[in-house]
Amino acid sequence: MAAAAAVSEPWPELDLAERERRRELLLTGPGLEQRVREAGGRLPPRLFTLPLLHYLEVSGCGSLREPGPGLAQGLPQLHSLVLRRNALGPGLTPELGPLPALRVLDLSGNALEALPPGQGLGPAEPPSLPQLQSLNLSGNRLRELPADLARCAPRLQTLNLTGNRLDAFPAALFQPGALPLLSELAAADNCLRELSPGIAHLASLKTLDLSNNQLSEIPAELADCPKLKEINFRGNQLRDKRLEKMVCGCQTRSILEYLRAGGRGCCRGRGRAEGPEKEEGRRKRRERRKRDSGEGEEAAVDEASRLLLRVLHVSENPAPLTVRASPEVKDVRPFIVGAVVRGMDLRPGNALKRFLSCQTKLHEDLCEKRTAATIATHDLRAIRGPLLYTARPPQDLKIVPLGRREVKAKDLVRQLQLEAEEHRKQKKRQNVSGLHRYLHLLDGQERYPCLLDADGDAISFPPITNSEKTKIKKTTCDLFLEVTSAASLQICKDILDALILKMAELNKYTLENKEESSLSDPEADAEAGPPSDARVAPTAEQDRRAPLVVEQVRVVDQDGQLKVVYPSKTDLDLAAAHVTVTR
Repeated sequence: MAAAAAVSEPWPELDLAERERRRELLLTGPGLEQRVREAGGRLPPRLFTLPLLHYLEVSGCGSLREPGPGLAQGLPQLHSLVLRRNALGPGLTPELGPLPALRVLDLSGNALEALPPGQGLGPAEPPSLPQLQSLNLSGNRLRELPADLARCAPRLQTLNLTGNRLDAFPAALFQPGALPLLSELAAADNCLRELSPGIAHLASLKTLDLSNNQLSEIPAELADCPKLKEINFRGNQLRDKRLEKMVCGCQTRSILEYLRAGGRGCCRGRGRAEGPEKEEGRRKRRERRKRDSGEGEEAAVDEASRLLLRVLHVSENPAPLTVRASPEVKDVRPFIVGAVVRGMDLRPGNALKRFLSCQTKLHEDLCEKRTAATIATHDLRAIRGPLLYTARPPQDLKIVPLGRREVKAKDLVRQLQLEAEEHRKQKKRQNVSGLHRYLHLLDGQERYPCLLDADGDAISFPPITNSEKTKIKKTTCDLFLEVTSAASLQICKDILDALILKMAELNKYTLENKEESSLSDPEADAEAGPPSDARVAPTAEQDRRAPLVVEQVRVVDQDGQLKVVYPSKTDLDLAAAHVTVTR
């Protein structure tokens, strides 16, 4: 008995997970190092006797050199496996798969050099990772990828290879139908010398980052990727010097048009001189046919019922809002995108309630219950910029959460954990619900992400809560929106696209359905006052046609260098036929 107690004592997290039948487990922190070293540089076998686990993270452990045998057999329901910033390598022995339910695999920041059969991701026949959607191999020492990667993970959507030593992609990666769902491919900071024309077979590709490699040419076939919105080829020595200048300063659309026209230095020369002229001719003929057939008049009538979004560029804005991202968030929650939206009307009837319900639904669906990303919305009038996106120790971070008094983040999380457990017991449920479901995302974190205003006040603590200071009210008409993620920048952009589209739809519904203004909110009454400028109130008909204004927000690094601006020309490229975006 004493011996058994001694064995189980160093792993209290496993005792707790087994006793409470938990579905999430995070192992991190300074004490983990010694325990893994004593276990021979691998995870304890007892970990693989928790078959209910859906989420497992072991991070920041320099002693962890291999996961250990039994992972695949013992964790059949695992959805997310995060093994970042450890010392895994040079291979994975034994191989990870098969993991039939796995959707997210993060092996970033390790010492992996190769992933061959028997020391890699798992077999290709049958696929060892049939449901995998996101694979992060960034920050390793990989010189090549598994040739059968596409067969091993056929449903892959996001592949991050940044910061390795790759000099080529395996040919099988770009075979027709190999990765039909891949939408994001990042392989910056490698040694890539060539990009295959077969990349055109990636029918779902939206984002491609091959910056800081050794490419000399960009295949013209890249322009055949039907959904491509964002590319980055900076830091390559391209033979076509005009193209090299374009990739440093032009928008994706211009670069693709140049490739499509067979610009110099491309691997294929088709319609070099006549491509743009042909396209312009086709455009003019389409417009002429519309005028002749009367379609133009119908379109003008339809235009009255369309949603309008106007994008205000940073250069047009006398006081643009800026977010500075500090290095501390890199290993915690690195991605943030923001935008300002002006012109919402939340006063009438249930307008505010509908807006908040819309945000909740996006959290459930696109944000994958906040595990992929988190949305925060703020009353712009309560914010003083510039903003700082950073990470603070839990005991140093203070916030006034929605509906609560000021509290340290450490105490807030502990308080929410107690509330969660009490609520679970009262409801006689196996798992916690509501806000409490997201608490495990912070387990073991030495720093918590936060967004601070110019006064130093925390206005956001993702993924947990916003601040009462910037709470949305019925009187709010100008909003600051933020989306943060630990997974991907593109996810942030896609979710913000969806949120702004929904806001335009809600605003139009509010204006067309003449609900009575709700004056029962004392907080709203207290906030009500003269408008922020001296403009004359528009008529109802003018209101109905007034566009929401979306102001660009820049995110910069600590040196002021641009990281991302939203919305760029490739953002808000909405397929919805009922929306008009003017830039």
